Amino acid sequence: MTTRLLLATRNAKKLEELRRILLKRGLGEVEVLGLSDVDEFPEAPETGATFEENALAKAHDAALATGLPAIADDSGLSVDALSGMPGVLSARWAGEHGDDTANLQLVLGQLRDTPDERRGASFVCAAALVVPDREEIVVRGDWRGTIIREPRGANGFGYDPIFVPEGETRTSAELAPSEKDSVSHRGRALRALLPHLRELVEAQAG
Repeated sequence: MTTRLLLATRNAKKLEELRRILLKRGLGEVEVLGLSDVDEFPEAPETGATFEENALAKAHDAALATGLPAIADDSGLSVDALSGMPGVLSARWAGEHGDDTANLQLVLGQLRDTPDERRGASFVCAAALVVPDREEIVVRGDWRGTIIREPRGANGFGYDPIFVPEGETRTSAELAPSEKDSVSHRGRALRALLPHLRELVEAQAG
């Protein structure tokens, strides 16, 4: 029996990432749907003060509207020299939601006079799983690194081209997808949900 799981996003790259992780961990029987695969429903704005609050709210909305087990994530970049910002505002840091280039250039501009040794940052991802009438789980993944001065790489999205993970010389956007999955903030958060997804699959099979 195939378990249907809704990932509350329209981002095709996030869907691909979750599918790769599930397949690699032996959960290929899970069918991952995105928001474009289900009937539209009212989506509340992301007004939470934390990544965890936003992820849980999105997963609740999706599970309630569809009756499906739902995963939602909220992720972003936390820059030490900017007191943890853009944080939950990462996707709309430059004003318009989802303008990756403008957001990235604004961060680079804000860090223009910041010396290399003070350009530490973390990618953060909170992922929430809500199973209707059963449970809700929220987990978090962090990925430390530094912000470079010019974008490099064509993979990934968002701030990936200016983020060099600890222990690497390449940016996140220069990593192959499988490499990124194994170390990224989102990969870490989604893997933390795997035991709960495995339980869900077993419960539905039984």
